[in-house]
Amino acid sequence: MSDERFSPESATFDEIRGLFRALPPADLEAGTQAASREAELTKPAGSLGKLEELTRWVAAWQGKHPPSVAHPRICVFAANHGVTAKGVSAYPADVTAQMVQNFVSGGAAVNQLAELHDADLRVYEMALEQPTADFTDAPAMSEDECAKAIAYGMMAVEPGIDLLCLGEMGIGNSTSAAAICHALHGGAAEDWTGPGTGVTGAAYAAKVKAVADGVALHRARTEDPLELFAAVGGLELAAIAGAVLAARMARVPVLLDGFACTAAAAVLHAADPRSIEHCQVAHCSAEPGHRLLLEKIGKAPVLDLGMRLGEASGAALAIGIVKAAVACHNGMATFADAGVSGPA
Repeated sequence: MSDERFSPESATFDEIRGLFRALPPADLEAGTQAASREAELTKPAGSLGKLEELTRWVAAWQGKHPPSVAHPRICVFAANHGVTAKGVSAYPADVTAQMVQNFVSGGAAVNQLAELHDADLRVYEMALEQPTADFTDAPAMSEDECAKAIAYGMMAVEPGIDLLCLGEMGIGNSTSAAAICHALHGGAAEDWTGPGTGVTGAAYAAKVKAVADGVALHRARTEDPLELFAAVGGLELAAIAGAVLAARMARVPVLLDGFACTAAAAVLHAADPRSIEHCQVAHCSAEPGHRLLLEKIGKAPVLDLGMRLGEASGAALAIGIVKAAVACHNGMATFADAGVSGPA
């Protein structure tokens, strides 16, 4: 459930910082109940591996046992980036709006995955005709713009959702994500900058330069994660961060998509590592910076399939894994029910 204190018209960084002081913890009792039932099911202990971990995760963050995944929602936030003027993408900025229409028409990969898993798909356009500023010349967003975008993302979390999948669409946002990671975790710009939409040669060099130049320009703002977000982030990435925070307040577990989506969550992690405890990273992107970022924030992906599409496709795909985990947990017989001998 979105927090009514944070409307897109009135949110401030100070109000958002206040949420970090009110993060609800996991429900340890629900998690313990899930673990206790796992020990009674007709299988060797730990034999379902990651599925057992996912079941405990869902139960603990939904705050109930048995857990359920009956009403998953996929949210795709779309926005444009001024840094595309530096030639960092293989596609023009117009493609963002064109892909939004493709989502609306049902023609994208995420549409097929949403239908497959009976998930509610919502697409949020964020001022596509007004891209952020080119962060190699000026801050991408003002504090006010960034705070409003975070608050806007919070509004996507509504009552009844039991699993939230987050993703993005925005030409240029892998450049923004690389800049966020470079600013937060150091290293060289090349460590975080990948091909994105498929750039090579001079375009890739321009992308690396944009990441390095942007972080150097805004170095003084990197001590505060939210200020950093405004300096080199994007509207859709800020909205993802808002949705993550709202899901935490509403006790909804979250599946994060790939590199750009995880970079948005990494800003929250930098502000308070507890803030993304309710999140799983759905897959490890083929973008080279993603695997490095997962190490930095201590997250293991659910899937690793070499994907790098974005648009919440990896998160949508992982719904099936989470549903499978919960179905096995809730539906399997116990040793006592089945008359099967348990472990000695």
